[in-house]
Amino acid sequence: MVDSITRGCELVKSYRALRTAPSPDHAVVRGPGEVEVHLQVNGESRRTTIEPRVSLLDALRDRLELTGTKKGCNQGACGACTVWVDGRPVLSCLTLAITCENREVTTIEGLSDGDTLHPMQQAFLDCDAFQCGYCTPGQIMSAVALLAEGHAGDDTEIREWMSGNICRCAAYPHIRAAVRRVRDEGGRGDASR
Repeated sequence: MVDSITRGCELVKSYRALRTAPSPDHAVVRGPGEVEVHLQVNGESRRTTIEPRVSLLDALRDRLELTGTKKGCNQGACGACTVWVDGRPVLSCLTLAITCENREVTTIEGLSDGDTLHPMQQAFLDCDAFQCGYCTPGQIMSAVALLAEGHAGDDTEIREWMSGNICRCAAYPHIRAAVRRVRDEGGRGDASR
């Protein structure tokens, strides 16, 4: 049975996969002061100057002004900061921005196509799958990923795979309804239309 600990472990595995350090023969020392970092965010090449210890969450929100990704617990426990790196969901509060150089980062802003919402975003609206809305970006990013990973067979599976995303307003039945709706309408678990 997958529970919040298991889902958290999956996200930590994604994080660890990002920490591929170059071999000592090719290591480049950067820092401790600010360094220029190249990020590919929502299909756009972005450069910013940050200290190597800055999280991807802080780089997105504070440097790149992409505030859709929310800072909840800042400890990897709530899922509000979920984004994708190379198509895999990660907790951006636990991911160093510098480890995402030359990787594709997708935030909630990258799901829509201009004014046309991603099917999951629309389903969240139609199914009233949020209350205060604070956790919604992370919930949506995780929901799209779970569809892509094939983990939406029934409500139990959806509940288990979404367990890493906490909704303090308890909109869980509506969140599951939104996921089912996109699944049943043949929605794909990616940013494509």
